[in-house]
Amino acid sequence: EVELVESGGGLAQAGGSLKLSCALSGFTLDDYAVAWFRQVPGKEKEDLACISKTDIHYADFVKGRFTISADNDRNMVYLQMDNLKSEDTAVYYCARANYCGPLSQNDMDHWGKGTQVTVSS
Repeated sequence: EVELVESGGGLAQAGGSLKLSCALSGFTLDDYAVAWFRQVPGKEKEDLACISKTDIHYADFVKGRFTISADNDRNMVYLQMDNLKSEDTAVYYCARANYCGPLSQNDMDHWGKGTQVTVSS
């Protein structure tokens, strides 16, 4: 069974850092990509970054602040978020796709339940 489980969200101060984790089961990065999205109330999910066996892609607005990585032995994907801003407050999701690149939520076939990130100014 395919499953993605996020963890690591919480409260951070502006300028601080958080590292999100996404535990994968039922598949690996050998065959699929994993992306991080975020969502604020009333808006669609927003693509942040993705990783596959051969590619990494970032949305322009997170370049230099967010870093996606993977531990294939543990079947984990991470999102390191630095220099956090209040506008980074959102629910963060990891999700599976068939490829890594600019993605929309319609490209994803499995989602985690999300983890809340709150950045105080």
